[in-house]
Amino acid sequence: MSLAGEERKKKILELLEISGQVKAKDLARILQVSTETIRKYLDQLHKEEKLKKVYGGAISVSFHNEEPSSQEREELHSDEKRRIGKLAAQLINDNDVIAIDDGSTPLQLVKSLHKKNNITIYTTSISALSVLIELHQQNHFTGKIIVLGGEVNIAHQRVSGAYTNQMLEDIYIDKYFVSADGISLDAGITSYDYTKGITTKKLVEHADKSICLIDHSKVGKRTHYKIADLKEINMVVSDKTYPSEWETALIDGNIKWLVAGNGHKMM
Repeated sequence: MSLAGEERKKKILELLEISGQVKAKDLARILQVSTETIRKYLDQLHKEEKLKKVYGGAISVSFHNEEPSSQEREELHSDEKRRIGKLAAQLINDNDVIAIDDGSTPLQLVKSLHKKNNITIYTTSISALSVLIELHQQNHFTGKIIVLGGEVNIAHQRVSGAYTNQMLEDIYIDKYFVSADGISLDAGITSYDYTKGITTKKLVEHADKSICLIDHSKVGKRTHYKIADLKEINMVVSDKTYPSEWETALIDGNIKWLVAGNGHKMM
């Protein structure tokens, strides 16, 4: 990149440090370049993990202490999430009874469902529900779709709460594909939202196997509500391998770590 480009990137980070968030259209005006050029700078800084790109602009890493909206989550690490979803879909067998969490990564799993027969799918995700209906109509899979009832969270397009948890009391599943906001050795699997967290916790308890779908930005991160200990998870599907210091805990817990990428690796 030219010196001018590097200087513009530096200016973006300076503005971000002041306000915690920036808009692409404002940056274009300030730096006197096109919004397309600004998006390229934001993409590069996002890959360098110096900021988090969101719809319409970016936020600083330190500013990002609340759960992003569903639209923002789809913008973050989208390529990695597609690879994770594609690999996770391969773990589903004919006749399985599964639950698919809300979130942008499980949504990529849903989009990768093909040639699955007689599967039963429970979900709390409104976004996933619409995609599942469309795929079923197109004969990509056969079986049943069951949406769990409860209070609708508009921003995150999911249901959760007391009604959802009451419904889960009598439901047991083969595989649960878990979405989390953080995974760490000390805190385990964590969520930003308490009501979503208790629903996820109940599903982990009622699943034969719990499979955590999580991109590298959430590895080593702890958020506000504990869903489960690491040892309660049977498998992790991510786009990068685990930190080296995690190896003993993963072996002791008999936790498989799958890396979604070229050739797919199992650790």
